[in-house]
Amino acid sequence: MVEDLLASSPGLLNFGIFFLLATVLLLVILGFVTYAILAERKVMGFMQLRQGPNQVGGRWGLLQTVADVLKLLIKEDTIPKAADKPLFILAPVIAFAPAFMVVAVIPFTDKLQFADIGVGLLYYIAISGLSTVGIVAGGWASNNKYALLGGMRAAAQMISYEIPLVMSVLGVILLAGSLNLNDIVDAQSNGWFILKQPIGFIIFLIASIAELNRTPFDLPEAESELVAGFHVEYSGFRWAFFMLSEYVYLFAMASLTTVLFLGGWGPLPFMDFIPGAVWFSLKFSLIVFLLIWVRVTLPRMRADQLMEFGWKVLLPVALANIFLTALLKELVDFM
Repeated sequence: MVEDLLASSPGLLNFGIFFLLATVLLLVILGFVTYAILAERKVMGFMQLRQGPNQVGGRWGLLQTVADVLKLLIKEDTIPKAADKPLFILAPVIAFAPAFMVVAVIPFTDKLQFADIGVGLLYYIAISGLSTVGIVAGGWASNNKYALLGGMRAAAQMISYEIPLVMSVLGVILLAGSLNLNDIVDAQSNGWFILKQPIGFIIFLIASIAELNRTPFDLPEAESELVAGFHVEYSGFRWAFFMLSEYVYLFAMASLTTVLFLGGWGPLPFMDFIPGAVWFSLKFSLIVFLLIWVRVTLPRMRADQLMEFGWKVLLPVALANIFLTALLKELVDFM
């Protein structure tokens, strides 16, 4: 009976397949978030001469994040009396949904990608900017001056660092000749773009940290100034959605960095016997560790320093990198 139903309704079959793939992707992301938080706590503890989580789940604290999630599930869900209730409820979903959507276009290997579209890089950049709408909406709907300031900081930070982020990948697009992420990986078969675009890689890494709202660019939260900023009025599972979106973007941004600058699943010379999935995982883990390392090491910047650095340093350097890349490409083609 089920086979007859599927044969007579191919649209239903496609919907079922897409739903199954989306569920698998969500489970993979949730698994990453669970243990990325644990890894971050462990790395931070190691660098600060502490133990980190070591009670729940044995010596390594393997179930600490699970316990934290369960705690958030049973916490009281409060909504401020003067808040804009519909928007207050919707804002965490608006912040999380784009983070989940962009992961679908990232190729993890030549055979593992959930959605292969011709302009995958453009899709990623366009969709990822929508999360700021959720942050601003959450800050405004809370009817709290600290939350509103956090939301405004997030909007200003996104505008300031989205431009250098986009410009940093233009050099990659010039070298690959495509916006398709699979084509960009294939173009690195003779050399990873981190070697050909070192300036672009540095700009991309700095701008991506700012897009993630992580230290030293965590001005929208800034606990010491804004008592948690845009999500100060959120509690329980709604607060967890904001945190989930941050770590999902950590997953997505580390994956995108691996694809754009580290050759994706491409192996090192004479080591192509190692599966592509292993190569991607190693490079991806290196980027995640680097982002955690930066968070532990550097202090938060002042708001004026953040804006000046974005407009007066990153933007001119990104423009110069585009000009230099185009010039070198023309010289190579001419010769």
